[in-house]
Amino acid sequence: MHVLQILCLAVIVALCHASPDTTLNDQWELWKSQHEKMYTEQGEEAHRRLVWEKNLRLIEKHNLEASLGLHSFTMGLNHFADMTEEEVDATFDCLREEPDDFLSGNDTFKPPQDATIPKSVNWRTKGLVSPVRNQGHCGSCWAFSAVGALEGQMARKNRRMIPLSPQNLMDCSTRYGNHGCKGGNVRKAFTYVIENKGIDSDKFYPYKAKEGKCRYSVKGKAGYCRKYRVLPQGDEKALKKAVATVGPVSVSIYSKLPSFRFYKRGIYHDPKCTLKPSHAVLVVGYGTKRGKDYWLVKNSWGTGWGKNGYVRMARNKKNLCGIANRPIYPIV
Repeated sequence: MHVLQILCLAVIVALCHASPDTTLNDQWELWKSQHEKMYTEQGEEAHRRLVWEKNLRLIEKHNLEASLGLHSFTMGLNHFADMTEEEVDATFDCLREEPDDFLSGNDTFKPPQDATIPKSVNWRTKGLVSPVRNQGHCGSCWAFSAVGALEGQMARKNRRMIPLSPQNLMDCSTRYGNHGCKGGNVRKAFTYVIENKGIDSDKFYPYKAKEGKCRYSVKGKAGYCRKYRVLPQGDEKALKKAVATVGPVSVSIYSKLPSFRFYKRGIYHDPKCTLKPSHAVLVVGYGTKRGKDYWLVKNSWGTGWGKNGYVRMARNKKNLCGIANRPIYPIV
């Protein structure tokens, strides 16, 4: 028998004979209640319990190291805690981009020459950021990131925040190369809005976490886009200037590390985070805390993830997680 086959068999046997830690029963029941988890298939709860315990041990180890000053952020149990790494990756691998697909922008960002770039920015306090939403078990991050950037520009122009519809993008931009819950592309989402001459509000066209028939209507139109701009790839200084002078900017990052999946608070910095994009989010600000620069990033995994749905990601750390590789924003 091949060595790899022997190792796989050993893992299966170990899992079959593994038993839950009974001292964690109360914590397990509380977590299930908090996240409304119910298991109906035979043996499913036992399996999920073991996955949950494995993730709990990982989080506790990290937080112990953080208390000793070895990490700049802490981790916590969230709604991903009963899912394996492979399951999360399969569900939330939501970007579909070719290597040079991003380079064909309508225009390239050039910051105003006389612009004052403040030391910190938080567009949440200026009404340019809508409430955090949850994409659910659907690879639709690209749609949430796109509407987030567009919401900011519409709010800046009209001085009124109207949440826009990611479902509109999921159902109606397929002919532009997007694939609903199976991933998409922010640039192509903007192209759809430009050519469609509008996008509906989230209230008129609510989110379903699954693809459906296109139901766009001018009656629900709450936003539009004339063109979009891309930023120089890998340039964090350019991204900072864009966030400061324009507003929230759509970016793509690598998100497939357990440290990011269970991020809770602090400034996220994991040297293992690669530059390959897997997830689209929204940069809504930046700043410095205790001498450490960070990006303020809005996610679409609900308010139970991170710090009320947000993460502070290390800034000026060699383009951590590729955050400056694919920045893009719309012009209204």
